[in-house]
Amino acid sequence: MTGLDEALTRIRFTDTGLVPAIVQQWYTRDVLMMGWMDAEAFRRTMTEGRVTFWSRSRQEYWRKGDSSGNIQFVRGVALDCDGDTLLVTVDQVGAACHTGTYTCFDADPLAPVLGERPESAADGW
Repeated sequence: MTGLDEALTRIRFTDTGLVPAIVQQWYTRDVLMMGWMDAEAFRRTMTEGRVTFWSRSRQEYWRKGDSSGNIQFVRGVALDCDGDTLLVTVDQVGAACHTGTYTCFDADPLAPVLGERPESAADGW
């Protein structure tokens, strides 16, 4: 079994065969976007050096930047502790969002009630 095959056995895909992939700029740690991957998109991402997603609406694979030029070069891939979410660190060229913004999370900031950390809380990190 290859390392890629072993990694695929550890991913907990949804009932529809997908796993969310959070994309993060590798040197700033900014969260850029979230896309969906199936096993083949994961395999392509792991072996080609570019991020590939599965489009649920178009029912096809798409590689970020092929049409826009806003390419995501893979710098790392990690599986979360539950095995049901990927974190893909990238070197992002240009905008990450299809709207042309740096991140998909720029457009609609919400206003939650902010919590205050008690002085007695241990840092732990």
